[in-house]
Amino acid sequence: VQLQASGGGLVQAGDSLTLSCTLSERTFNMYAMAWFRQAPGKEREFVAAISWSGDTIEYEDSVKGRFTVSRGRSRNTVYLQMSSLKAEDTAVYYCAADKVVGTDAIFYDYWGQGTLVTVSS
Repeated sequence: VQLQASGGGLVQAGDSLTLSCTLSERTFNMYAMAWFRQAPGKEREFVAAISWSGDTIEYEDSVKGRFTVSRGRSRNTVYLQMSSLKAEDTAVYYCAADKVVGTDAIFYDYWGQGTLVTVSS
């Protein structure tokens, strides 16, 4: 199982950015997907997750109302739409996959390589 994350970049505070993560396997629809992030000098933290059906979605409190996680029609791509970005959103964003949706990184077996998001204030 391979995940490929993309879409990171340098933006200004208040801007929007959309990240995408593509799963290599055709069994994608059996996997829950999640986004985590790691800022410099900090531990990796949960951002958002979506179940394989899309019925269950969870967000970290600081991104609620600003970030939206969704799955593409083909179900092999997950998106993280980020708006009203803040300097504290600066981090490397990782996508992850596992059979069950959750907020704890320890339960995710498959990880993408990360994409850097830098928000200038």
